[in-house]
Amino acid sequence: MKLRSLLGALTLTSGLSAITLALPAYAAGQLPSMSGGATADGRHDFDFNLGVWKTHIARVLHPFSGSTESVEINGTVTVRKVWDGRAQLEEIEADGPKGHWESLTLFLYNPQSHQWTVNFANSSDGTLSEPAIGEFRNGRGEFYDQEMINGKATLVRVVWSDITRDGHRFEQAFSRDGGRTWESNFSAMLSRVTAPTAVSGNAMAAPTVVPAGQRDFDWQFGNWKIRMSRLEHPLSGSKTWTELTGRVAVRKVWDGRANLAEIVADGPSGHLEFLSLRLFNPEARQWSLNFASSDSGTLSTPMVGEFKNGRGEFYDQEPIKGRMTWVRFVFTNIANSSSRDEQAFSEDGGKSWETNWINNQTREPPQKAVP
Repeated sequence: MKLRSLLGALTLTSGLSAITLALPAYAAGQLPSMSGGATADGRHDFDFNLGVWKTHIARVLHPFSGSTESVEINGTVTVRKVWDGRAQLEEIEADGPKGHWESLTLFLYNPQSHQWTVNFANSSDGTLSEPAIGEFRNGRGEFYDQEMINGKATLVRVVWSDITRDGHRFEQAFSRDGGRTWESNFSAMLSRVTAPTAVSGNAMAAPTVVPAGQRDFDWQFGNWKIRMSRLEHPLSGSKTWTELTGRVAVRKVWDGRANLAEIVADGPSGHLEFLSLRLFNPEARQWSLNFASSDSGTLSTPMVGEFKNGRGEFYDQEPIKGRMTWVRFVFTNIANSSSRDEQAFSEDGGKSWETNWINNQTREPPQKAVP
C-alpha cells in the first residue's frame, strides 16, 4: 500500500492512456530473494505481496504537531499480478470511525533502472499521487517522493519490512529536514488470508446515488480482440503505417469507479505489453486515463475528459520531439460487440489534428464452462 498523504486520504470525507490508449508521445509459492543491490533484477521483489490480506492500520491524526492522537482501522487488501508480476494492482478497503474507505495502489517495475514506482489513489477523488520510487535491499523496500503537505514541501518515505510468507509491515513517514529525521505517521500490519472470507455488507454496499459519468466505461468490461494501426513517424508528413494485432482485458475496480485495461499486441516491433488505469473523479465527473508500458514501468501524463452522446474525448499536453503538443484520445463507434478509438496530435492548439493511432476492437465471446 503506498498511502500518499494517507493523512488526507484517510479522513474519509466521504496506469495508450486509455486502452492502447493514448500511447503518449510515442506512438511491474516461493518468497523472492529481494535484491541485494541497485543493479540486481528486482522484478520479483513484490511477489510476497500477492494474495488477500487482513490489515490493521494505525494513523497519527496530526503530523508535525507534537500530538500523539491516533486512530485505528481494519480492512482487507487484495493484490493481483499484472504483466506476469512486473506490475501489481492492489485494492484496499477499510472501515474506521469516519466510515468506509477505498483505495488502490499500482506498482510498476522499471527494467532499465531496476526500481519500482508506487502509485496511490483513493476513490473519493480519483486522482493519482506523486509516485514513490525505490527498491528492495536485504529484504527491506524503501520508496521516496516529495509532496506538499500542509503547504510545505515534505519528503515522504514508505517502507515494506518484516516480510514473511504470511505477514509483513508497511510504514509511512515524513521529513522536513532533508531526510535527517523522520516522523512516522501511518503503519499497517498485514496477515495473509488463507481461505475466502465473507465481505461485510458495508464493503459491498453500492452508493445510493451514482454520479453522472461513473458508468461510462461499463461497456468495455470483458475481453476483446484488437487490431491497431500506428503511424510510424507522427508530425513528419509520413504516410507509413504499421499494423499490430492483440488482445485487451478490461476489469472493473471499485465497483466500476475505476478499471484496469491490460493490452498485449504483436507486430513488426515484437511483443508489446501496455496497461491503462482509468479513475473516475466524482466531484468533476470526469475520468483520468493513465498509461504505462512494460518496457518503461512509469505512468504517462494523465489524459482527462468525459463521454458525451456516446463519444469519449480525453486530452493532455506533452513534449513531443521537444515541442509541447496537444494529445487527444477518442472512443467512438461504441456497440455491444465492437468499438473504435483513435489518438491524434495537434501542434496548433487544437485547430488541426493528425491521427497517428487507430484501434478497432471486437468483443470475444464468453468462454464456455468446462463440464
